[in-house]
Amino acid sequence: MSRVTRENLVLEISTDVRSISSAVDYVLSRCSACEVSARKLNLNFRVGLTEALANAMMYGNAHDPSKNVVVEVMMGRDHLQATVRDQGSGFDPALVPDPTGPENLERSSGRGLFLMRELLDDLWFNERGNEVTLVLRTESCGAFEGGASA
Repeated sequence: MSRVTRENLVLEISTDVRSISSAVDYVLSRCSACEVSARKLNLNFRVGLTEALANAMMYGNAHDPSKNVVVEVMMGRDHLQATVRDQGSGFDPALVPDPTGPENLERSSGRGLFLMRELLDDLWFNERGNEVTLVLRTESCGAFEGGASA
């Protein structure tokens, strides 16, 4: 399910990692009014949103197909913001080890969070730890493409 208005885009996605790529493509296709370099939109924002969705589905919702992930994307005057919320119990991001530390190089955890922190301008979690907000600074943003429900 998706809802598109001039100000925001809301997607509700079933927990299925195979749907991540098409969901991210859909979001980016609606963001053409943002004046941001193609690299920042197609690398930084794409990778950050992909990692947030993957974490929500795999860790937050524990691959449970009966649970959903909600993505809300908003265009501010000078930024693009996406909030990803899962139905899990949450986590404390401060407890995720730095994957670049020598003792963690062989571990698979923490890489997505590391990428989000490195590629986006701002990143924060709600208190419960089941919602992450990603922010990418832009020159300017207009309205979403296709202001009707999709």
